[in-house]
Amino acid sequence: MVSHSELRKLFYSADAVCFDVDSTVIREEGIDELAKICGVEDAVSEMTRRAMGGAVPFKAALTERLALIQPSREQVQRLIAEQPPHLTPGIRELVSRLQERNVQVFLISGGFRSIVEHVASKLNIPATNVFANRLKFYFNGEYAGFDEMQPTAESGGKGKVIKLLKEKFRFKKIIMIGDGATDMEACPPADAFIGFGGNVIRQQVKDNAKWYITDFVELLGELEE
Repeated sequence: MVSHSELRKLFYSADAVCFDVDSTVIREEGIDELAKICGVEDAVSEMTRRAMGGAVPFKAALTERLALIQPSREQVQRLIAEQPPHLTPGIRELVSRLQERNVQVFLISGGFRSIVEHVASKLNIPATNVFANRLKFYFNGEYAGFDEMQPTAESGGKGKVIKLLKEKFRFKKIIMIGDGATDMEACPPADAFIGFGGNVIRQQVKDNAKWYITDFVELLGELEE
């Protein structure tokens, strides 16, 4: 069992930090915001709640919700233009501090690449460091499904991405930070998991994470020491 002080040392000396996006780096759940624009908010947010609690396999929940939303390309673009996601307080400073220390920062999300890339650009994270699901559209812009080959489309997908990063870049210590069950399950292969409850508290994560924070200021403080 890793002690809290060992976890803090791991974070301090990490060569890569991976963040979940929805309800972690941003305040919203992207899929719920998309559902609002498409007029099916209530049904979808209930499905999201069940999926985040780990009650439904991720891919099944994603397929089910997208079948209900049927977002067009135009609706996705409208969401980014009219209701862009709000960054969680402290994340900009934390990412910037990690980058100053030459720590690689990645965004690993079960959300959608078009939205996550918009978030990444706000944080000066290159698009190559983004792993998320790709929506597919027909020539007329109508919804045509999602790319089921992306690792993030599967249950356990975040762990697969971290394994891939370790193999590709030979990272020795990778930290995963997120609010949901899918983030916690990515450790291992992540060397440590930090639960985040600054936007929403998932009881299962709060109860089981060895290190649980509700404000990114706490992690910034760890890097100052």
